[in-house]
Amino acid sequence: MIKYLTILFLVLFPTICFSQETNLSDIIISIAEELASDDSDPEAVSVFIDKLHELAEDPVKINSSNGNEISRLFFLSDFQEKALSEYVHSTGQIVSVYELAAIPGFDKETAEMIIPFITLENKFVSNSDSVRWRNSMISNFSLKSGNSDTSCLGSAWKILTKYKFTSGGFSGGITMEKDPGEKLFNGNPPLPDFLSAHIAFSGNGVIRKIIVGDYSARFGQGTNINSSISTGISLTSPGYMSANDEIKPYTSTEENRFFRGVAAEFSIKNLGLTIFFSKNYSDATIASSGSGNDYIENFYVAGVHDTPSLLKKKDAVSEMTYGILLSYNINNLKIGLVWSENKLSLPLKLTGNSPEKILDFTGDKDNIYTIYYNYLIKKILLYGELSADDNKKLAVVQGISFRPSDRLTIGILFRDYNSGYTTFFGQGPGTGSKTTNENGVLENLTFEAARHLFISGGCDVQHFPWLKYRCSAPSWSIRQEIKVRFLPSEKISVDASYNYRLTMTDNAETTGIPDQEKLITRSFKVSARYSIYNNLTFGTQIDYKIANPSGSRGMLLFQEISYYFRKVPVTVWARFCPFYTDDWDSRIYVYENDLLYSFSIPALYGKGSRSYIMAKWKISDFAELRIKYGITSSVTTGRSLENTEEIKMQFRVWF
Repeated sequence: MIKYLTILFLVLFPTICFSQETNLSDIIISIAEELASDDSDPEAVSVFIDKLHELAEDPVKINSSNGNEISRLFFLSDFQEKALSEYVHSTGQIVSVYELAAIPGFDKETAEMIIPFITLENKFVSNSDSVRWRNSMISNFSLKSGNSDTSCLGSAWKILTKYKFTSGGFSGGITMEKDPGEKLFNGNPPLPDFLSAHIAFSGNGVIRKIIVGDYSARFGQGTNINSSISTGISLTSPGYMSANDEIKPYTSTEENRFFRGVAAEFSIKNLGLTIFFSKNYSDATIASSGSGNDYIENFYVAGVHDTPSLLKKKDAVSEMTYGILLSYNINNLKIGLVWSENKLSLPLKLTGNSPEKILDFTGDKDNIYTIYYNYLIKKILLYGELSADDNKKLAVVQGISFRPSDRLTIGILFRDYNSGYTTFFGQGPGTGSKTTNENGVLENLTFEAARHLFISGGCDVQHFPWLKYRCSAPSWSIRQEIKVRFLPSEKISVDASYNYRLTMTDNAETTGIPDQEKLITRSFKVSARYSIYNNLTFGTQIDYKIANPSGSRGMLLFQEISYYFRKVPVTVWARFCPFYTDDWDSRIYVYENDLLYSFSIPALYGKGSRSYIMAKWKISDFAELRIKYGITSSVTTGRSLENTEEIKMQFRVWF
């Protein structure tokens, strides 16, 4: 099969074609990769992909000069959001997207990045448009070889269906998903393994938003409540520290980290009020004490229920969460107060003898109190947040971002999360999966060195004052990265980056109290994209990675094309990617084009190749079909070739 894909690649390359949709796909992958580059949770990427596709379908009305509307461009910095709003307010409506590059804080790269997600239309719409009923439905079907375990309860297919409607200020939707190995319908009455729904209203008066059903929320820096979007720190993008308050319908498929109930947002002049209530069920392992009382042994977050034992964990414990946000805006100062309480139907108890869990939360109730601020002084942005839980454990965030010139942005972020600080639905800026047991300082910058040359870099030093996974003593880590981007024309882009990471871990070869050893990885990446004509893109990328002390090395090279047939509404994406790594330590992650509202980030290691071809057929003005075939070929220890194949299909209709 690789041979045929290679031949197809060589045949299509001279034909060269590209489309606007391909540009959108590339931009979404680029932004999602940047935002999630420092987050180990794959669901973070899913959230980014969802939000970016939603923006593409419902572009931001930048000429509204409304701060809440412009803040939907969540990947912009506070500087850029404020500058865009003030530019429209002071100079009038933007009549051309080319004006964006001239706004203070923007450049050509940023302007081109946001074009697919904005519209220049007026904020006012006609009455007929406001009540027009719009529907869209999307269904994904995917199958991967090797997922035919006979002990599983259901088929190996993964199935996802999303339906959404909008009519004026009203909207609603349903999401259904079945993971590989799960039953399509389960329970009484029979329902999909994951089912989510919501109805929402958005307005411009006192009532800004009401959501009934499933929703996500984020307030301030997220140390109290943040089920909306992950806040992993990017070393090369100071702008990704924005602290926007939001409640929004939940449309992702992570099965535990969302709210189910009602939330409402109100606004009177400079005063904002958000209240929320949720009662949802989470997966957990339930155990009984000697006295017969049940308790939570641990939470199960994978969300896969393909065996009887895993099905027993499904919705095993109920969580009741409620709270309030009160915010006040005056000129360039914003202050917010947040209170939330989380109650469990069963108490959470410590089990086992692991010292790293001694400071973990126990009990069935947790309150968190938060105060945060955001203050813009000319070209200096100050922001901070302080949260405390019932045990007087603190989470502190303090940052500064400033622009000495329109070409240079510098960011500094300090955070201190006490060991034992507990938040069930919060996640503050950081690199861990939990807002606890971490303090650190980050410094980064972006610099437009020349007209088409952009340089960015950063360094993050972390300290972990208590034990953590694979480290039975206090430890520290360092992350460094530098990136260069060259955009000589609209048709050419070249990127180069160097990444350094140092982490501490237990030495498994020592006896008794384990010694600490440093794990150091260095990676280099160079990529280029070239559009020869208006309907082509050709891309190539080289990755090289070194891991010490093992000395493991890895290398990857891929070439890809995007092709749009002029006479038929068909777009084709194809990639061929040979790789060679010594072992898992030198594995390399690569982002791929995928179905809408989906993502693919295979971890490549060993010796082999990864190839895929994906086609999109626009059937009419209201329907399209996408099909993707991928294959990973690996050389085993016996030098035989082992193939892992996958096929994905998506049907989308809108009217």
